[in-house]
Amino acid sequence: MKNHNRDLLVLYKSGMGQESLENTVECLHRILRQVECLNIFCQAHELARRTRITHKRSALLRAIEDAELKPFHFLINRN
Repeated sequence: MKNHNRDLLVLYKSGMGQESLENTVECLHRILRQVECLNIFCQAHELARRTRITHKRSALLRAIEDAELKPFHFLINRN
C-alpha cells in the first residue's frame, strides 16, 4: 500500500481480506485526489463580499491564501 499524506477511517466487514482492504483504500485515495484540487474548489464555492458575490477563480484563491477571511467576506458552498 502506498503511503499517502492523509488519515482515513475505513470501516469494513470482518471477512474482508487484506488485499481487498488495500484496494478499497487505494480507490478512496484516487477519488479524493480528484476532488481535492483547486479547480473543483473554485467551481463549488463563491465569495460573498459586503456588496457583491463573485465566483472568479482569482478572487477565491486570494481569499483562501490567509488562514482567516477578511471581515465581511464569506465563502459559500454552491452545492
